[in-house]
Amino acid sequence: MTTVVLLGTLDTKGPEYAYVRDCIQAAQCKVTLMDAGSKGVPQIQPDISREVVARAAHSDIAQLERADQATAIRTMARGATSLVVELFARGRLHGIMAIGGGGGSTLAACAMKALPLGVPKLLVSTLAAGDVRPFVGAMDISIMYSVADITGINSVTERILTNAAAAIASMAQAYDHFELSGRARLHPYLTHPPKDIISTSSLPS
Repeated sequence: MTTVVLLGTLDTKGPEYAYVRDCIQAAQCKVTLMDAGSKGVPQIQPDISREVVARAAHSDIAQLERADQATAIRTMARGATSLVVELFARGRLHGIMAIGGGGGSTLAACAMKALPLGVPKLLVSTLAAGDVRPFVGAMDISIMYSVADITGINSVTERILTNAAAAIASMAQAYDHFELSGRARLHPYLTHPPKDIISTSSLPS
């Protein structure tokens, strides 16, 4: 079944991710929700917990709670990237989406850039009105401006997130159909991943 990975910090954006998850599922896609938060308490239950993400980066949440924000983001980005690459390699990722401000966008973009060209990548961000080159680089990450701060579901964010969910669901389904040939998984990135991408067997079955 076509699967979309939602990557985010569920201690700050739980209701927003719950809303997007429900919209994507209504579009007949499976959702894998990955929590890359490290400071507060998750507001909703993920499919892949922050503890699993931290372990994939050879760290743990207790350690990251004491770390500065930049270190925590860097570490969770490394763990999330490892898990996202593995999900794709197993055929369990046909698209990825994230919602974020500065830190969340940077974290999500790191994981998205690890995926091959053509895999749908959508980032709904407050930073989209500015220069996005520093965290997008040369990759095919689609950026959608959130217009308003993403702090709950309201008349503005509901419309933006509804559109974003519809977009990633459609892109993932189109990619899944193309993927029947299996050609995308021959991408050399997945055959020879960088040394700092840690393979892990901690993913849920």
